[in-house]
Amino acid sequence: MIALRLAAIAALLAIPTSAFAQNGIVREGCPTGQTFTQGAITVSGAYLRATLKSAASAGGYLTVSNSGSAADTLTAITTEAASDVAIHQMKMNGNVMEMAPLEGGLQVPAGGSASLDPRGNHLMLTGFADGFVEGQCVQMVLRFATAGDLPVEFNIGSIAQDGPPTGSGGVSVSSSGAMDMSSMDMGN
Repeated sequence: MIALRLAAIAALLAIPTSAFAQNGIVREGCPTGQTFTQGAITVSGAYLRATLKSAASAGGYLTVSNSGSAADTLTAITTEAASDVAIHQMKMNGNVMEMAPLEGGLQVPAGGSASLDPRGNHLMLTGFADGFVEGQCVQMVLRFATAGDLPVEFNIGSIAQDGPPTGSGGVSVSSSGAMDMSSMDMGN
C-alpha cells in the first residue's frame, strides 16, 4: 500500500512538468541550429542556460541580423515560461560588474547584427515556476519596432553553456511558419 501511494505521489509530481510542456511553453527537443526570420530580421543561435529548480533567474542569448537598409530595435520579449523577460546590459563600475535593463531596447544596425551573449548584453528571465532543463525548448516572441513580432524557439543548454547547443542540422522558419529543412542531417 505504501509503495502504491509513493507511486501515486511520484506521478502527481510529474504532472506539472508534462502539463507545462503540453501547453507549448516548454517542450522537449526543438532542433538545434534554427533560424527565425521576419522581414529583414533573422534570429539565430537562440538558447538559454539550464537552471537549478530553485533559481530565481535565467539567462538567454541570441544573434539578430538585419539585412534591411534601416536599423531596427528589439523592444520586448514575451513568453509563457516566465513572468518577466528583460534585455540586460552588463558593465563594469570600477571592479564591480553591474547589470541593469538596457534602456531603449537592443539596436540592430542596417546591414549589421547585434548579439546577446553570456559576457555582455543578455536576456534575463525571472518569475518561472520550475527550473529550465537541458534539452528542453522555450518558446518566446521577440517584438521588433519595425519587423514586428517574431516567434523564436530557445534551446536549453547546460548550466555553463557558452554558445548555442549544436546538433545534427538546422531548420529555418519564416514569419509565415514555413520551414526549410534542407540543411538537416537525416542520417544519410
